[in-house]
Amino acid sequence: MSILLFAVVASVVSIAYGLFLMWQVLKKPTGDEKMRFIAKAIEEGAGAYLKREFMVVAGVGIILALVMWWMIDALTAAGFVVGAVASLLAGYIGMYVAIKSNVRVAEAAKQGIKPAFDLSFKGGSVTGFLVAGLALLSLTLFYWWTGDVKPLIGLGFGGSLVSVFARLGGGIFTKGADVGADLVGKVEAGIPEDDPRNPAVIADNVGDNVGDTKGMAADIFETYAVSAIAVMLLGSLLFGGVEEIITFPLLIGGVALLASIVGSWFVRLKNNIMGAMYKGLAVTAALTIGAFYWLVIKDPFVTFITIPSTAIFHSLLVGIGVTALVFWITDYYTSKKFSPVKDIAQASTTGHGTNIIMGLAVSMESTVWPVLFIVAGILSSFYFAGIYGVALATMSMLSLTAIVVAIDAFGPITDNAGGIAEMAGLPDSVREATDPLDAVGNTTKAVTKGYAIASAGLAALILFSSYTQELIELGKDLTFDLSNVQVLVGLFLGGLMPYLFGARAMKAVGRAGGAIVDEVRRQFREIPGIMEGTGKPDYAAAVDIVTKAAIREMIFPALIPVVMPIAVGFLLGPQALGGLLVGVIITGIFMAISMTSGGAAWDNAKKYIEEGNHGGKKSFAHQAAVTGDTVGDPYKDTAGPAINPMIKVANIVALLIARFLV
Repeated sequence: MSILLFAVVASVVSIAYGLFLMWQVLKKPTGDEKMRFIAKAIEEGAGAYLKREFMVVAGVGIILALVMWWMIDALTAAGFVVGAVASLLAGYIGMYVAIKSNVRVAEAAKQGIKPAFDLSFKGGSVTGFLVAGLALLSLTLFYWWTGDVKPLIGLGFGGSLVSVFARLGGGIFTKGADVGADLVGKVEAGIPEDDPRNPAVIADNVGDNVGDTKGMAADIFETYAVSAIAVMLLGSLLFGGVEEIITFPLLIGGVALLASIVGSWFVRLKNNIMGAMYKGLAVTAALTIGAFYWLVIKDPFVTFITIPSTAIFHSLLVGIGVTALVFWITDYYTSKKFSPVKDIAQASTTGHGTNIIMGLAVSMESTVWPVLFIVAGILSSFYFAGIYGVALATMSMLSLTAIVVAIDAFGPITDNAGGIAEMAGLPDSVREATDPLDAVGNTTKAVTKGYAIASAGLAALILFSSYTQELIELGKDLTFDLSNVQVLVGLFLGGLMPYLFGARAMKAVGRAGGAIVDEVRRQFREIPGIMEGTGKPDYAAAVDIVTKAAIREMIFPALIPVVMPIAVGFLLGPQALGGLLVGVIITGIFMAISMTSGGAAWDNAKKYIEEGNHGGKKSFAHQAAVTGDTVGDPYKDTAGPAINPMIKVANIVALLIARFLV
């Protein structure tokens, strides 16, 4: 069986398994009429946002596709369309499954935490296996059709651009609603989270789906696709277009997809929620390593011209190892079990300011070990097989996408399930089942973002290497010397991009959250009986406010990684553009890790206090922790994760325009 045929079969099996799990989820009961009404309101709000976002993304996408058709070629433009459509589809699937799962998990939670966990993990697994299967299938079929690796750059660009919009728009929506709901509901009115009297609660729950689920699915799709494309492109440039070497990343992805299906069967809750999911991840990793050994050492499927099989295998092992280390260290900095989160909670006892100071300190410190692990991964894989070894380590990391996304996507489902339980007035025992799952979900979301960011950093290095190799192929063998003023200027310009991007995203959340605060205050003031439970809040008004804000605010920052490389490349030249790419990779990785880990730590510090520590709910420490959480929300769910695709968009744009710079 050829590699291309095997990759198609593996991706189809993954998609079929995801659809089977979806059928299992959808046949579960949806609860009483009130629960179904709330779930329907969330679904309608998400649908309304999705339609508006699609119109903007489609408009920008059509213009860029036509420009690429005119300036580059039809196949690259077609690849852009395929990548954009597939990324949109991946995001929609993730959102649809979460929306259909949340009310069913709330109903299952009436029977206890185990049934709720099992169903929410199945819902998350649907997203994981459909996203990974769709990514591998679109890559394989498009390459099979074109027979050329170059048009795949367009596919990666389409997926990355849609991912930036999805992460930005969804992040602005979800955190604008969340921040506004918390500031007025918890701090001012003193009512619980997800209290149905709060006009922003439906918008908050809609945001979990359009941000945490849809944005995450599109993000992981493009991370997987772009990483595979980068490795295929580098393999083509380094090994003279040998077919088996070009398609080797597709073999890696297909093998790991099948291993992930088996690994998911081992996720069973006994005592430890996180431990149950890590068991599935460990089994998947072990099976994947065994398959790598068989295909590379025992019965080599591909013969590499200048690199020993043992070096190839060891490079693949590095990727699995870096994944495990990133999971472990992110868990340490974001879980309620460990000192960083407990330190933030302790700092909350002395006020809002000390909470913020400690949270910022934790967020900055959380970058140290992940970056050291990435550096160790780069050095060791480069030692084994040069820059191609780094590429293989990157693909090895991303090969675990299906099981990693399954672990991540269960978090927003349980978050929504808890919200539905609160709004529907279900017994406290239901929240006692969903709240621990939600708290672990905050950690798994942070862990997945750390995984995506680490792999994005490695993928961006491969894209940069592909950019330099592309220049050599075009007859422009350049050195990127720090004594060259153009390179230095490029480094500074690239370094500022994540800061400008993050600032615009944070400002957008601040404005959207402020608008929600004003709206909730207005409704409390003008609609009689809301606080007494006799008046009905206008949920649709809050949804409409954050929808308009998200669509309006996402356009400018999303265009930064497109416009800046083009401007620098044409105005300052290819060496300045190379400097820009390095600058955006370095500052982007630090900012993204800091924001995602720090934000999750702030959130779980609040939950740690809500469990009864340091005075529990409504205490002075809790009020300070809510303030910290509102700062951490746009950190971890808007600016931080959106930097990940932004880095890769900049590198892909550089690859697309390289031919015009020589």
